[in-house]
Amino acid sequence: MAFWWPLLVLAAAYALCRVLLLLIPPTVPSMEVDASDGIPIPRTVLFIDDFPIPRKGKAAQTDKVRCYEPATMKYLGYFPALTPDEDIIRDTGKTMVDASLGEIMTTCEKITWLLDEGEKWLKPEYRSCGRSMLHKRAKVEFYPLGVIGAIVSWNYTFHNVFNPMLAAVFSGNAAVIKVSEHASWSGCFYYRIIQAALLAVGAPDNLVHIITGFAETGQALVSSVDKIIFVGSPGVGRMIMQKASETLIPVTLELGGKDAFIVCEDVDLPNVVQVAVRAALQSSGQNCAGAERFYVHKDIYPTFVSRIVKIIKSISVGPPLSGRYDMGAICMIEHSERLQNLVNDALDKGAEIAGRGSFGNLGEDAVDQFFLPTVLVNVNHTMKIMQEEAFGPILPIMKFSSDEDVIQLANDSKYGLGCAVFSGDQKRAIKIASQLHCGVAAINDFASSYMCQSLPFGGVKDSGFGRFAGVEGLRACCLVKAVVEDRWWPYVKTMIPKPIQYPVSENGFAFQQLLVETLYGISVWDRLRSLVNLLKMISEQKALATRKKKPINRD
Repeated sequence: MAFWWPLLVLAAAYALCRVLLLLIPPTVPSMEVDASDGIPIPRTVLFIDDFPIPRKGKAAQTDKVRCYEPATMKYLGYFPALTPDEDIIRDTGKTMVDASLGEIMTTCEKITWLLDEGEKWLKPEYRSCGRSMLHKRAKVEFYPLGVIGAIVSWNYTFHNVFNPMLAAVFSGNAAVIKVSEHASWSGCFYYRIIQAALLAVGAPDNLVHIITGFAETGQALVSSVDKIIFVGSPGVGRMIMQKASETLIPVTLELGGKDAFIVCEDVDLPNVVQVAVRAALQSSGQNCAGAERFYVHKDIYPTFVSRIVKIIKSISVGPPLSGRYDMGAICMIEHSERLQNLVNDALDKGAEIAGRGSFGNLGEDAVDQFFLPTVLVNVNHTMKIMQEEAFGPILPIMKFSSDEDVIQLANDSKYGLGCAVFSGDQKRAIKIASQLHCGVAAINDFASSYMCQSLPFGGVKDSGFGRFAGVEGLRACCLVKAVVEDRWWPYVKTMIPKPIQYPVSENGFAFQQLLVETLYGISVWDRLRSLVNLLKMISEQKALATRKKKPINRD
């Protein structure tokens, strides 16, 4: 025991030092940013903080819309659609907890990872040279591509701007970010943050641009950059690919998902239920990595449903800045209608609503921009809610009877972004997750893979391709160049063997055969025999060349 005590003390001291180091922030330049809500702009000006807001289509859009602030549901009056004349409207209406967890925390984690490890992964990486190139040194170098364009969605207005921008700038590129036309105002504020940060470190103020607009703006951006990152729907993703094919630039597509949330019968049910609700309702369900299909083992299905329903019924929905609410708004009014259509389709095909949340005090001027969290039971794969991406606070819960059964159900989707598998036996959960056709997996957790910013993020099938985040996402912003150089220059250089020099000798092919057998022969004896024959051929070739060079004595 006396032998182990010093080791335990050293281990405890090391762990304590690591914790203390985490609490000490790095020294960074200070910066101040204007945090005001509104920016007074003359009616004749079509710019906000130096980035344009084009009108939809070729002709000006003259329709007026009734405007509300999603975060408070304050009525702002009628204003021309998508012009800067109106007072600024907050974009998404998500709760402060959702914003901090899904936007701020993830972005801070990405910044921390880049500062801690990013430079290491952009340094030249040395690779093995193989048998035939032992005298060489092989490496991969990473160079900036130029200008990285990103077209991002409206659900995570802060993180979706900073995520591609940070990777692009850190790897030496410039960045142009097109924010969604459904969440344009916040881009003004984020642009001020970015400009202040660039100023604080002495970087060029035109290194990053934020633009907004409609399809024409996106098309122009794709045509003008060296790489495009798109976060959005599969339909628009296909159009992005088609446009990018004209200039043959690389494309990364993150197109949402229909993630499976699998619960085996041996789980810690109280804990899993809370995780399930967060997985479904984070950002009002408007989360590309959110749980959209719940598969629960038949032995615990009734208990799981009853616990879920109890929590859902306690959830209050309303404007988050007008009171304490558990869930906020749906970003777009028409999306609420689509969510209700998905629920109605399920009900028509035999599903039942097991429970719903409740509305808070929305006020007289509230619009249909809120959707109650809804639990559906008796669902099956004939229903749209189990096939189409809902992007809303709906929990369809389906039974399964075996691991093989749930693997088949989870893979029965055109999407393949992520999954979450819960089991008291971790090896079982890992085995199930390994058979699911998706890009990311969380074992006994939800979306933890995204908080590990060293990991790549992306999917397969209709969820897109390519990766952002992690080492792969950072290097995807680079020109990846393979370099080979002499290991012992100038003492050992590459020389073409005499038999295969031009003009090729008669035994050139025989020489090449022996060389291949020497390097890659099946057995040791085959390689040794070929090596002896190879050396013999080379010596004979040299002797022949020597005889040819000797002058002929005619005396």
